[in-house]
Amino acid sequence: MSFARSVWKILVAIKDGLVLLFLLLFFAALYAALTARPAPGMVRDGALYLPLTGSIVEEAATLSPTDLLLSGQAPVAEYVERDVVRAIEAAATDARIKAVVLDLEQFGGGSSVQITNIGAALDKVRAAKKPVLVRSLIYTDDAVQLAAHASEAWVDPMGGVAISGPGGTQIFYKGLIDRLKVKAHVFKVGAYKSAVEPYTRAESSPESREALNAVLQPIWQNWQDDVKRARPKADLTLALTDPAKWVADAGGDAAQAAVKSGLIDRVGDRVAFGQRVAELVGADTQGPLGAFKKTDLRVYLADKPAPTKGKAVAVVTVAGEIVDGDAGPGTAGGDRIADLIDSVTKSDDYAAMVLRVDSPGGSVMASERIRAAVERVRAKGLPVAVSMGSVAASGGYWVSTPAQRIFAEPSTITGSIGVFAVIPTFEATLPQYGVTTEQVRTTGLSGQPDLLGGLSPQVEAVLQGQVERTYALFLGYVAKARGKSAADVDKIAQGRIWDGGTARQLGLVDEFGGLDDAVAWAAKKADAKEWHAEYVETEASPFVAFLQQMETGAAPEGRARDLVGALAAQQQGLLARVEADVTRLVGGGGMRAYCLECVGDDTARGQGAAVRQSGIFRMLKVLLGAPDAH
Repeated sequence: MSFARSVWKILVAIKDGLVLLFLLLFFAALYAALTARPAPGMVRDGALYLPLTGSIVEEAATLSPTDLLLSGQAPVAEYVERDVVRAIEAAATDARIKAVVLDLEQFGGGSSVQITNIGAALDKVRAAKKPVLVRSLIYTDDAVQLAAHASEAWVDPMGGVAISGPGGTQIFYKGLIDRLKVKAHVFKVGAYKSAVEPYTRAESSPESREALNAVLQPIWQNWQDDVKRARPKADLTLALTDPAKWVADAGGDAAQAAVKSGLIDRVGDRVAFGQRVAELVGADTQGPLGAFKKTDLRVYLADKPAPTKGKAVAVVTVAGEIVDGDAGPGTAGGDRIADLIDSVTKSDDYAAMVLRVDSPGGSVMASERIRAAVERVRAKGLPVAVSMGSVAASGGYWVSTPAQRIFAEPSTITGSIGVFAVIPTFEATLPQYGVTTEQVRTTGLSGQPDLLGGLSPQVEAVLQGQVERTYALFLGYVAKARGKSAADVDKIAQGRIWDGGTARQLGLVDEFGGLDDAVAWAAKKADAKEWHAEYVETEASPFVAFLQQMETGAAPEGRARDLVGALAAQQQGLLARVEADVTRLVGGGGMRAYCLECVGDDTARGQGAAVRQSGIFRMLKVLLGAPDAH
């Protein structure tokens, strides 16, 4: 019996040892997968292949593991503009790369500044006598602009071109708010500060309409000029003025209409396009019909690391709405970004700093935290420049004020120097449902702001005074930075937005230029003979990066990809905007330096926009669908 027990203990020990060994091997394999990176030298002779199955962004968002695992669908892919540009420019001089190929069938677009920069990179490839080939099913504005820079642009026989231009539907909630007897208390400074108008008006104010049209027209002209420069023989007239006649003149064939106008070169499906690429770079005999030799973006970037010679110029990115806390990347959490900037101040490794701003603003408090952190970099003696992306308005301009030099692009949207706050109260709504309130106060501010019983005159005066004080503070920052008086700044402030060209004339921007220009200026100011940009950013955990790599980029199931589906997809963002507007109204966001006009159009036409079914949005749908409740 004792012998049997001994044998059993040995077997159990062996079993436990094997389990432990397998667990160790499993976690070792998992760690290897999480930390795996493409190795240099994996680049194949052939094409640099860029199937852009998502949107171009300034900074890729990081999702939590819970969001990734429980969302039920793959997140929309995001491609950082600087990565795409760096890869394309490197391909121009890389003997292994015979062509650059873009597949835009699931392209989610980008800002006008980002698309222009990628187009300029494609021009460098063509200047190096290498072909650039682009294909898509449906070309919308951003894809048309990229295709204009291609040596061969292909469209599927079932596809075509649909150019809509900037602009879209603006949404106003005053009628709904009045119907529900909700009172939206608005505290603002700035005749052009239209971010509150959806809650107080049934249509745009004349000032808002004037400012928006004044900005959209030059941006739209910049788009047309870029397409015409890249394709001087292309005829845009009918496509822009009478698209129905444009297609009808081609016998109803939208693909042929695009070819006849010179916007597209050839008609062919994915296989025919692949075979054409294979003629230029070589066929991949191991792949399906139409496969060609290629290297993807991730592998190519691993083989072409960013330069590290010379002094480091720190680049800190402020991308997305500015919010309180540690949110981001992809959202500009004020505390998180201030900590990144402070790490530059504490380090002796940097010669200068560039703040890359691509934000419509947001929380005043978060904007001030970032601005103060930039001031600490200046106080250390480091040169500081700001590089504005597609938008650097309101809070995005607030954080830019400490810079010694501000760079922007002609299509940058900036300005919107104004402040507002919105507080809804329900003192007239609740009695309809049998809910009443009674105030017991010891001071004028007791229980205030009272969302259920209404605001007292004292608290309204206090809040308006705080908004006015914050606006005066904003004017003071701008005046000091731009060498103007506060009165002169007030004349061009008032919450009005400006395009980059006008902003430069007004003195809100110093010169035209991109991020590279800003880095070069900062390095020169620091007396650096040789330099490189070093991005100071929040790193995603290996686990999250691994999950995103596995899940990102899958096409949403059931989404139509034809012309009708493409046009419908451009409007899906309207639902997301409704949710954002309602959240902004009831979310208790405090004082805001936010530019609604700067993001409305992009949100509306975002092809990859997904509507989150939050409690607020569900509540709004119930209210909209209950006309007999009153």
